[in-house]
Amino acid sequence: MGDERRTEALLAELRALLERHVRRDWTTAIEGVLISRVDRREPPAPSMSGTVLALIAQGAKRLALGDRVFEYGAGQYLVASVDLPVTGHFTRAGPDHPALGFGLTLDPSAIAELLLRAGPGDIPRTAPGTASGIAADDAPAELLDAVIRLLRLLDEPRDRAVLAPLVKREILWRLITGEQGATVRQLGLPDSGLSHVSRAVGWIREHYAEPFRVADVARLSGMSVSAFHRNFQAVTAMSPIQFQKQIRLQEARLLLATHPGDITGVGRRVGYDNPSQFSREYRRRFGAPPSRDAVRLREAARSRAGVLT
Repeated sequence: MGDERRTEALLAELRALLERHVRRDWTTAIEGVLISRVDRREPPAPSMSGTVLALIAQGAKRLALGDRVFEYGAGQYLVASVDLPVTGHFTRAGPDHPALGFGLTLDPSAIAELLLRAGPGDIPRTAPGTASGIAADDAPAELLDAVIRLLRLLDEPRDRAVLAPLVKREILWRLITGEQGATVRQLGLPDSGLSHVSRAVGWIREHYAEPFRVADVARLSGMSVSAFHRNFQAVTAMSPIQFQKQIRLQEARLLLATHPGDITGVGRRVGYDNPSQFSREYRRRFGAPPSRDAVRLREAARSRAGVLT
């Protein structure tokens, strides 16, 4: 069977498995494995990427990280090795042709173990510098095949507990040794540039409402200020201050969904002492001022509730 015909056959089986096992909350009986089904296109929405492998079997998605845009569709995958603020939406999805996807949470300890067990020459050489925290590429047939075998275990509860961890390891190995392996490998290297940036990302997310000096966060990350700026930009496609702003505004939007009448209070809770600055930056990020967006969020929530009932 030719490569294209084999890929099409694998994608057809993958679509069938995803359709059969998808749940409303996207979870599965295998820990760390998600199945998504989206049957309509919606405007771009902000979220956190998580540290994941996301593989599309049908449909297409566009994801923006800072000034970088990733577009991937059926037979392609995206990996995120840092939990980053992104904006994304499905560009191809409909009731008769829903977007179908497979997700796997990437475990740093499992990646580190595979790197330690690999023999000399088994791992491709990594180019100098720090890889981006997000990368996308075509999925090779070997990766598709491993994903399918993992999903088949949803029909085999007796075998699942023993075999699922083994197939997950194979999937990680395919990623580690694949075209975007540098992005994934850094997740398992405790002294990589990405691991240092991850420390900073975690600190900023935890203290997003507080002002900070870049030099202090660089020292916390174990890097000089110049190296910190360079590595942080490479991984996140934004500066530390821009990253903090993205987190603040995303948190503000979550709060507005439940506190739509307290715009000033929400702004203060996420670190804005100046209400006009909060409104200006919020509008630039989400396309509407906080008060109008709060109404839109409330209407969208009601619409979703109506669909679910």
